[in-house]
Amino acid sequence: MFKRVTGTRDILPGETELWQNIENISRSIFACHNYREIRTPLLEDEPLFNRSLGETAEIVQKQMFLIQREHDLFALRPEGTASIVRAYIENNIDKQQGFVKFYYMGPMFRAERPQKGRLRQFHHIGCEAIGSYGPGIDAEVIALAHTLLKAYGITGYCIALNSLGCAADKQAFTASLREKLKDRLSVLCEDCQDRFERNILRVLDCKNEACQNVIKELHIAGSQRCSDCESHFTAVRAGLDSLHIPYEVAPNLVRGLDYYNRTVFEFKHSGLGPQQDALGAGGRYDGLVKQLDGPDTGAIGFAFGFERLLLAAGEQAPAQQADLVYLITLGDSAKTAGVKVLADIRSAGIRADTDYEGKSLKAAMRTANDLQARFVAILGDDELKDGVIALKDMSNGSQEKILMTGLVGRINELGRLRKMNDAL
Repeated sequence: MFKRVTGTRDILPGETELWQNIENISRSIFACHNYREIRTPLLEDEPLFNRSLGETAEIVQKQMFLIQREHDLFALRPEGTASIVRAYIENNIDKQQGFVKFYYMGPMFRAERPQKGRLRQFHHIGCEAIGSYGPGIDAEVIALAHTLLKAYGITGYCIALNSLGCAADKQAFTASLREKLKDRLSVLCEDCQDRFERNILRVLDCKNEACQNVIKELHIAGSQRCSDCESHFTAVRAGLDSLHIPYEVAPNLVRGLDYYNRTVFEFKHSGLGPQQDALGAGGRYDGLVKQLDGPDTGAIGFAFGFERLLLAAGEQAPAQQADLVYLITLGDSAKTAGVKVLADIRSAGIRADTDYEGKSLKAAMRTANDLQARFVAILGDDELKDGVIALKDMSNGSQEKILMTGLVGRINELGRLRKMNDAL
């Protein structure tokens, strides 16, 4: 028997409604903020990620799914930003529009050890705003993420905020950090000893208690930022304050990819556990567009992990579906006529289904009940001769015969009556 690949999962009916609910909420909120959807391929040239994420990033070093085809090396996308920047440049969007705001949803792939909320095929929902250096868009993007979480019904999270400074600031900070840590290397965990050589900033967000104790002794808060970057960070915080969005300045917050600079942020939720507590994160990547041979321009974005959103939301009932009409036909002539009846119901925008297994009336009624049908329409050869159809309201057991031409109107009328009663 074939089984799904480890680190992937089947999203079954009953679960898909939860996903659709988040997707629908997201599309509505993104639209209100004037973000438009972009869809990029799952498959990209491997050098795109090597160049954008940084050769020392753990994603590049350990986690990319690579596909070799003759002389070409491809990768399943491990994140969305690099692909979107590539699309922005390749399609000359900078020349057509300049500043743009995109959102995206879809699967990403990383070859890492599967664990709670972290899969080999996982899903991101996020946005990118490309074409501005201004702190106002930083505040908007963070506020947008905050609005989404509230709309999903997720509570109990906190926002961690920091500024890494510009490229020169990061370089000076990296040198300073290396100098401060070189005599404490033996105290750091094995991973951080490796990070010291490859990507020293990642030492700052290590969850190991011994490493955290070392970092606390360094007193690094804001020490690396130049005056321009400090002014930018002050303006971002002022924007969030004006919107009454709570946050905590976290001097140790860094992101694991080389392209981040200035504003970085993370949405943390204690319900996900201490080791993997991030619902999502993001930040500025002002140099990335130019690095990938595009214009020199500012950009910022974030991404939430779909699976983590569902974990944080907890057990929720799927979004209620529209009323279902289940058509039962009895006899060959009725079955033939039923094809048109079913099509007419669906054409009116009403959810409808029928029996395709030749069940008896009793068995078909059981199926309608299992499907939680609101109405059952019963059409036999005798009803067909008289031009009528029996309509049973499963919510109260009442049944009536109506003209076939009035079926759709009667279903709509009963639906409106139920909504009025529910409202009362």
